[in-house]
Order: sequence, then C-alpha cells, then structure tokens
Amino acid sequence: MQPISLEAMAESVPDGAMVAMPPDNSLPAVALAKALVRRGARGLRLVGVPVSGFATDILIGAGCVAEVQTSAASLGEAGFAPRFSAAVREGSVRVLDATCPAIHTMLQASEKGVPFMPLRGVVGSDLVAHRPDWKVVPNPFSEGGEDPILLLPALKPDFGAFHAAMMDAVGNVWVGRRRECATIAHASARCLVTVERVVEGDFLRDERLAPGAVSATYVTAVAVAERGAHPAGMLDEYAADPAYVSEYARAARTEEGFRAWLEREVLGRPALAAE
Repeated sequence: MQPISLEAMAESVPDGAMVAMPPDNSLPAVALAKALVRRGARGLRLVGVPVSGFATDILIGAGCVAEVQTSAASLGEAGFAPRFSAAVREGSVRVLDATCPAIHTMLQASEKGVPFMPLRGVVGSDLVAHRPDWKVVPNPFSEGGEDPILLLPALKPDFGAFHAAMMDAVGNVWVGRRRECATIAHASARCLVTVERVVEGDFLRDERLAPGAVSATYVTAVAVAERGAHPAGMLDEYAADPAYVSEYARAARTEEGFRAWLEREVLGRPALAAE
C-alpha cells in the first residue's frame, strides 16, 4: 500500500459521512481533522469511541459537524470541550447520548457481523428513554421471560479514523495496546490512518509487533503525518501537550477566540506564520 497525501485523504471523506474516532488518551487523527476543516467538510456525523475530545471540538467549531454520538466530550484537565458545549446550547449539533460500554458494544456488533448485541447496566436509566433505537426485551433464556436485557443495534461507521506510530511495507499499521483502534477498523466500512512513518517488514510476521498491529485488510488508506496526534501523546513517540490544549480551551470559549485560533493553527498561511 502506498501512502496518499493528507489532503487526498480528507477529500475522500464526503459531506455527511459518519466518522468514528478514538479519544484523546488514545490515538486521535488530529492532523486529519485539521485537513477536513481545510477541505470545508460539512454535515459529518462523528462517533466518539467511546468519548470525544480535541479533534471533535475543532471540527464542530469549524462548522463541519451535524451530529455527535458519544458518551462524553471533554478536553480532560482543560475542562469541557468549549465548541461542543456551545453547539449543544445553540442546538446546532444533534447529540446522541450513549455510555462507554454502549459505544463499544454497538461497534463490536458490527465487528462481528451481527445485527445487535445485548448489554447490561443501562436498563432503568433515563438514557434508554432518549434512544428509541435501543430496545429493552425479556431475556429469552430466563425463567418466565423475566430479567430485562438491553439490545443495541450494530453501528457501522462509514469511516474509522485514527493515528498510528507506523505502517509497514504491506500496509499493516501498528497501534500498540490501543485496541479500540482495532475495533474501529474492524467495525467501519472504510478506515483512514495517519502514521508517523513507513517502515520495512511485515508486523504480522513479528511475534513482538503482531499483537499491536491492525491488518492491512482493514485499512483503506494511509497518509504520513508527523506528530499527527498532537496535542495528544503518541505512545512512546512524544508526550501529550497539555499547555497547548489549555491555550486552545481558553481561546475557544468564545466564537471570536476560536476563529482566531483556527486561522492561526489550521487555516493560516505558512508565509504569515514565518513573518
């Protein structure tokens, strides 16, 4: 598999697509999110696996998002995701509330090729009343049909998107122990991966690397984007940048502050940055 450009990867995501992304403490494809902003993407339906963070917030602020399905939207120690919060108050983004286990369960159903999977722990909560696509039914294996169980429909995003340390010569990508990225790849119709670098070899033939690899079978396209997860950390490659996130959180409290940040960090011309 030959890498493509980040811009070509962003162009491959049509307006209105459902895109699943991992949280900030995993391997978020922030570079791709910025490229989608530059492309002018619209109407995206984002799935936080299982929570949403920095990448989701900048996409919402830039007007790229119509819907978010997640169990939370947060910038961690920097507080709530400001553009997400503003969009919820304004009603400009539809929110499908979920829980972390529910997000994983729906994706695992798609991963396994079944129409639904059962889940405990949500039955009796207010959440079920706001999710008509979730069904509470009697456990068919219990005596007398008692013991209610929640059935969650399979969730198959149009695209999964995450960052990885590296791609090998045959297109496998290495995510280490971040197995939610493997679930995203398996469950999604297509998977877009940004990587730090391309290396020789075949991860699946290496006993040490194979457990942390996602097979090329599940990878649609790869783009090289150095520090593509920043300001999130990248395994042992580089640390998270909480100062950068805090600066963003302060700027993005207002629409004006966010626009200034976006122009400088995402849309700004290199020549201006050099001056």
